[in-house]
Amino acid sequence: MTDTPATAVAEAPRRGRPRGSYAKTEARRQEILTAAFEVFSTSGYRAGSLKDVADKVGLSQAGLLHHFPSKEALLEAVLTLRDEESITRTGALTAQGIEMLRGLVELTRYNTTIPGLVALYCVLSAEATDPDHPAHEYFQRRYTWVRGTMTEAFDELARQGQLRSGIAPSTAARQLVALMDGLQVQWLLDNDSVDMPAEVVAFLEAITTEKF
Repeated sequence: MTDTPATAVAEAPRRGRPRGSYAKTEARRQEILTAAFEVFSTSGYRAGSLKDVADKVGLSQAGLLHHFPSKEALLEAVLTLRDEESITRTGALTAQGIEMLRGLVELTRYNTTIPGLVALYCVLSAEATDPDHPAHEYFQRRYTWVRGTMTEAFDELARQGQLRSGIAPSTAARQLVALMDGLQVQWLLDNDSVDMPAEVVAFLEAITTEKF
């Protein structure tokens, strides 16, 4: 995953800062991100305030802004962390061809263990359809990247004869994105009746010659 401004903010250590102090700063940053996950997933980005996040970790707003220079920077760090953790755990979107698609099945399975983060994604992606929302460009970039990566995987399957005849790789990619996002909303509303991994497997096995 390529670096975003949030990644740079999250990972760049301060020059000359002692290791012990830096470790404490990083621990505090992780506390803030965890609190922001909770606030934004519960209240949404617009309603969730920096004060709400700061209160959860026992900081003043000024203290929180010492770690993240703005609410927008905090939001992007939260979104980036969610993506990076998911990809690291499942290998999704870093492999190629059939293995990449199997990674997406694992990603869907992993998402069933983190309902709060799934809710955060659903709420923010809906809010961010507003061009004035601070995450609007983030989600535009993310969807462009995800669709492109999936299209490459389906292209590889087509070259290997593993994609069924008449299926366009770009169409399969867009449908898979729509399926995964739509399943998340349905699962959040009624997780007892929605099996997200099984639905993704059924779709992939319907358009490819492979078993997942």
